[in-house]
Amino acid sequence: MKRSAASTVPLVRLLLLLAVATASAAATGGMAGAAEAEHAANYLVYVNPHPPGVDCQAYQLGILAAALGSEAKAKAAILYNYRNVMSGFSARLTPPELEAVKKQPQVNRVLPSATLSLMSSKFDGVS
Repeated sequence: MKRSAASTVPLVRLLLLLAVATASAAATGGMAGAAEAEHAANYLVYVNPHPPGVDCQAYQLGILAAALGSEAKAKAAILYNYRNVMSGFSARLTPPELEAVKKQPQVNRVLPSATLSLMSSKFDGVS
């Protein structure tokens, strides 16, 4: 059975409309992800000390991976591991990720990371 050109026009329009809607939804989803990443900030995460015989970095990465849902996301988010003076790590997290990290049982405290600088380099006549 042959179709006339007039009968295929509505079908083509429907397919174009679906393609535009799909592209628009994908672009909006990508923009939402980019906007969420834009609101990411650096945090210091204090955790319980790692158990004896367990690698410190692997332990801390496991805590972050459990919160974020994958080891790949945890590796992308983690900035630095602390193990000498404190047990913890710094990571770049979005607000939802921050809330997930706070819920982990090994996490004691989460603070925003801040860089502090001296207002003067002179201390009691020493420069």
